[in-house]
Amino acid sequence: MRTLGATCTLPSILRFNVSKALPTSRVIRFCHSPSPSSLTGRGRRLVSVMASETQSSSQAMSPGDVSSDANVFQLIQTHQEKAARLPPVEEIRTVLDCSLRGMLSTFSQKYEGYPSGSMVDFACDADGSPILAISSLAVHMKDLSANPKCSLLVPRDPEDRTDLVITLHGDAVAVSEKDQAAVRDTYLAKHPNAFWVDFGDFQFLRIEPKAVRFVSGVAAALLGSGEFSKEEYQASKVDPLAQFSKPVASHMNRDHAEDTKLIVQHSTSIPVESAYMLDLDSLGFNVKAGYQGNTFKLRIPFPRHAEDRKDVKTLIVDMLQAAKSQVN
Repeated sequence: MRTLGATCTLPSILRFNVSKALPTSRVIRFCHSPSPSSLTGRGRRLVSVMASETQSSSQAMSPGDVSSDANVFQLIQTHQEKAARLPPVEEIRTVLDCSLRGMLSTFSQKYEGYPSGSMVDFACDADGSPILAISSLAVHMKDLSANPKCSLLVPRDPEDRTDLVITLHGDAVAVSEKDQAAVRDTYLAKHPNAFWVDFGDFQFLRIEPKAVRFVSGVAAALLGSGEFSKEEYQASKVDPLAQFSKPVASHMNRDHAEDTKLIVQHSTSIPVESAYMLDLDSLGFNVKAGYQGNTFKLRIPFPRHAEDRKDVKTLIVDMLQAAKSQVN
């Protein structure tokens, strides 16, 4: 893997509203320090210090110590550096597997030498290869028929330009007849209303990966970017609990918003005023938190590895009880 700060906290770049942003001199990188096993032999890390404030003590502060934006910033940095998360390649594989839509870039046949972009739905197969269902009438199908080389850009959060963005480079090839039924099932599992896949002019294509690149987001390149080979990408696994992100997060946001906020306050020592659960995996969950008009993303680790969906509930209940005991 070739990386630029690849050990960074991929989904947790701080996002402040422009009207209430902290001083530019306090812009810092939020990254974690994984075990060496999470990096390949070619992996390397660039440490970027954006301001002298980032050299301050990492000693944890209690909510009572929070008296300025600088202290909140310090709390966020300290927490994010220690928060457990998936290895970068596993996180990327998981994000792609959970995603439904991306920007397909092809070599334009009409405008030679220029790229062409199209929004497309996709579903990843067991090897992590994106599956597309495209009409022969589509411009991008004509492009791919002439030149199969393409890329698929997938943002983790389309509404947040500072969050993780993944680009998969590869060759689009037609799915063989013997694989048609299995591929159709895979695609419809993610897009159950895509009745058009059975139209005569539609066919399934598989993008066979050559490389997968990632970057933390616009204006945040130093926060973490890198590249994985096809072999590294396909050797990684999708986190088995990520599939439960939507039902668990929906339930927590609908019925237990105050509990989530209390857990975040206890876990981070940051007196957040709101906490909206975004997604989860076997090591923890991600939230969008609010504090004094600012919004930012935080990683909340579980006390231990979650074994299954039932265990996630057990861990969240334990975290809530610990938070309440401190309040009491």
